[in-house]
Amino acid sequence: MSNECCKTEESAECGKNEPANECCKDGAAEGCCKTPCCVANLGYVYGVMLLRLWLGVRAVQTGIEKYAGIKGVDQRIIIDGKPSTYGLTKLDLEKVYDLKQYHGIPASMLEPFTKEPLMPGFMLPMYDKVLGPALLVLGLVILLGIAPRTSLFLLGLLYISLTWGLILLGQDNGIAWLGTHMIMIVMALALAKHNRLCVLKKW
Repeated sequence: MSNECCKTEESAECGKNEPANECCKDGAAEGCCKTPCCVANLGYVYGVMLLRLWLGVRAVQTGIEKYAGIKGVDQRIIIDGKPSTYGLTKLDLEKVYDLKQYHGIPASMLEPFTKEPLMPGFMLPMYDKVLGPALLVLGLVILLGIAPRTSLFLLGLLYISLTWGLILLGQDNGIAWLGTHMIMIVMALALAKHNRLCVLKKW
């Protein structure tokens, strides 16, 4: 009885013409389904939004950190709460962000990569240049919800390329860490139909 009623009932509250039995077949009581589709799917909507925010913020901030560096700044020495009158200074190291500080691949990894026989030499300079901008663009696209499926897929491919490099260097901890990112991307793709506030949603 309830299934027949649910088949003809449409979830107008969600703004879609979806059969109601798709969203409330597990909780249907006697008579028609009583749980609106948008309420039944609210957990999925929240879940995919959290994944989207986490993956987007993670990619954007990682891309920004590619432009971070350390700069030495002379600071006057404080004596008894007052700047030294003898011109004494000390060198303080401060973190700064600048285009000149850009480093796609950390300097500590460049030399080991050059010694890897499976790492083509021409790939390193190219990868070093595109890694930071790629992370920034993909992170922003994911946050804005532009072509969510495709952007998540491309981010997954980028993480696979990073994983391959870490495999060559034998950094198992980094490989496992990237593996958790891949799981989150797959989860976000599986929940993509529940994504909201998107542009080119089917992509």
